[in-house]
Amino acid sequence: MVITNPHSIHYLTGHYEEPYERFWAFYLNQNGGHSLIANRLFTLDEVTGTEILWYEDGEDGVELLNTRIDHQKSLGVDDGMTARFLLRLMELKAAPEYKLSSGCMDTVRAHKDKEEQDKMRHASAINDAAMAEFEKLIRPGVSEKGIVDQMLEIYRRLGGEKFSFSPSVGFGGNAANGHHEPDDTVLKYGDCVLFDVGCVADGYCSDMTRTFFYGEVKDSHRLVYETVLKAQRAAEAAIRPGVPLKDIDQVARDIITEAGYGEYFTHRLGHFIGREVHEKGEVSSASPLIAEPGMVFSIEPGIYIPGEVGVRIEDLVLVTEDGVEILNHYTKELQVIPSES
Repeated sequence: MVITNPHSIHYLTGHYEEPYERFWAFYLNQNGGHSLIANRLFTLDEVTGTEILWYEDGEDGVELLNTRIDHQKSLGVDDGMTARFLLRLMELKAAPEYKLSSGCMDTVRAHKDKEEQDKMRHASAINDAAMAEFEKLIRPGVSEKGIVDQMLEIYRRLGGEKFSFSPSVGFGGNAANGHHEPDDTVLKYGDCVLFDVGCVADGYCSDMTRTFFYGEVKDSHRLVYETVLKAQRAAEAAIRPGVPLKDIDQVARDIITEAGYGEYFTHRLGHFIGREVHEKGEVSSASPLIAEPGMVFSIEPGIYIPGEVGVRIEDLVLVTEDGVEILNHYTKELQVIPSES
């Protein structure tokens, strides 16, 4: 099989490279004799048990890969391979048939070992500490962009390396937009304030959402918040090995629906996470997966009433041998930030 996802190559070899438009691939042969196909611009050390095949700009990296492929056998390719490289392999008649082989890598990466679990805990601890700092940024006259502009420095001061995704900050009705792009909207009295944020630490991602209120919270908005929190806690309590992930999604969805907000919960309950903020696997009504020890995913129910209020509460969770470990510890109790600093 040929792996082209840079994070999967990193997982297997210990070397990360962002290839951009260049060909970067790891060829795995069941009989050994693995090969890395790398551009001369890449900088990598020797990889045990793996031959490094170098090519320069202007040369055909796919053709170089083709010299190592057993042309009589099926060839697995991952879903990250771009069409121009896959079509070139086909043109070279690299194999009699091609199979999507991402599933085995997805399964391995979905089950975090002890070292990875510790790294996920560490990244989430940084996110907890950062959220406490972000809360202090909620003050009179601040804009969504104004808050976002201060976030990266805070993460780095706390030990984070970079964002794991572009932070989402939404005030008031903007928080009801699924992945709102922060803009110049200025905070108003009575606004909800939604922070969906994460960082990378030691190669692993964190992701957490908290929703605050500024100045006051209307009774109707308090009910929305309490409903989301109830759904989130119930879903987390349902996690243990052997439970279908679709059933966990249903726990949260039933609570929100019974409260009358079903139409306003518009997305899956969670996604897998690790080296990438969104890895293969999801907690949704369509998920075929069963909870197994070592899996790490988000639990993030939400209610989004257009133009009025959006509330989402998100933790990362680790499935343990006999239950679940919540990786985030920043409070989920409703917080109203005073309007006077």
